[in-house]
Amino acid sequence: MICTMSAAAVAVWLGTVVCIVHAYDTKHSALHGRNVRVEQSVALKQRAAVSRDVVTILSRSHADRNVYPSAGVLFVHVLEREYFKGEFPPYPKSGDPSNDPITFNTNLKGYPDRPGWLRYIQRTPHSDGVLYGSPTAEHIGKPTVIEITAYNRRTFETARHNLVINIKAAEEFPLPYQAEFYIKNMNVEEMLASEVLGDFLGAVKNVWQPERLNAINITSALDRGGRVPLPINNLKEGVYVMVGADVPFSSCLREVESPHNQLRCSQEMEPVISCDKKFRAQFQIDWCKISLVDINKVVPVYVTRPEPGTGILPEFGEYKPPSESLKSRDYFSDFLVTLAVPSAVALVLFFILGYTMCCRREGVEKRNMQTPDIQLVHHSSIQKSTKELRSMSKNREISWPLSTLPVFNPVSGEVVPPIHPDNYETTSMPLMQTQANLQNQITIPQQRPSGKWYS
Repeated sequence: MICTMSAAAVAVWLGTVVCIVHAYDTKHSALHGRNVRVEQSVALKQRAAVSRDVVTILSRSHADRNVYPSAGVLFVHVLEREYFKGEFPPYPKSGDPSNDPITFNTNLKGYPDRPGWLRYIQRTPHSDGVLYGSPTAEHIGKPTVIEITAYNRRTFETARHNLVINIKAAEEFPLPYQAEFYIKNMNVEEMLASEVLGDFLGAVKNVWQPERLNAINITSALDRGGRVPLPINNLKEGVYVMVGADVPFSSCLREVESPHNQLRCSQEMEPVISCDKKFRAQFQIDWCKISLVDINKVVPVYVTRPEPGTGILPEFGEYKPPSESLKSRDYFSDFLVTLAVPSAVALVLFFILGYTMCCRREGVEKRNMQTPDIQLVHHSSIQKSTKELRSMSKNREISWPLSTLPVFNPVSGEVVPPIHPDNYETTSMPLMQTQANLQNQITIPQQRPSGKWYS
């Protein structure tokens, strides 16, 4: 039958088989792709389930934040809590109320603390932190990387950022005329606010009239040895603000150096400054603590510092331990010096002291022989009289009188019996007796006088 098939029939049959095989391959590949997609979706769900348990905090901007302060000019960088709130779960949206306590830790990368010119302050965990300071010319062109670590005190989670400080040279560094003011009614974080600092520089510029005026540095009074104020009457710590200008000091600022104002300052009185009213509305300045420095007149002092070494000890060769065959040492001489000699000295002193105290005693007989006879007679008579008086006091039958009370009945003449027995030591009886001690005392009746004048 197959042999009798025509060529056309064979061609049709082969085409049908090829179509069926192609359709099977297409269906199988579709099922395989569907299974792969299902497996991928299951794997993604498992990863999502695992990622819910593990909290990973990443910075919103992985790149380091760069700032470019100038040398000799005050640098202020505020660490805003709002910037770090979105880094802690549950990742609140913008505008959601969140008041978690957040504190900051700042340090130079690779070191435990900040550079010497950079300070940090944060008053409470619910306030922003502030980095401030005045970079010096030594740091020009050297990028300073500060690691900023934020701590969420509620969830105990952290987030870390890097702040790269690129210090550049100023146009005029340093400014030749510098004045430092002490402001009594401000704290350092209040003075670092841009609005407050701008108002103060505006008041100084109005008094000084310079072409260029910069804030050089701000220091808390506590860093200068000041005392922490009492929490009453809204007292402040105080802050020192140094500003620099390119023109000499004005006549108003020079008034502090007058002899009259110096005398008032020595008497702890406020000096009379004509331009004080321009600051009084917002800033209370202690004019006795103002400092005016002209750098052109300052004599530089050069301190020679030793050049630091490489920090590597010189090579002394290989270590040679002592040999195992050590010579024996005789400690007998050490024993004599440390124990025998002090013991011998102590023993000699003991014998000398014993001979002096025991063998050199005079004795009673020798003392009596050296005492005059009249003195011995007086001493003997005094002893005999004392013994006789003591024996007589023991044998008397009348008790001691009670102050001014009589010892017998004035009417009947009856003698009051003694209080103490004969064998009692009467010399130890108190002079003032109380009624509690008179158990054997007979009550003396009071005699009433007779006569017509008495009823």
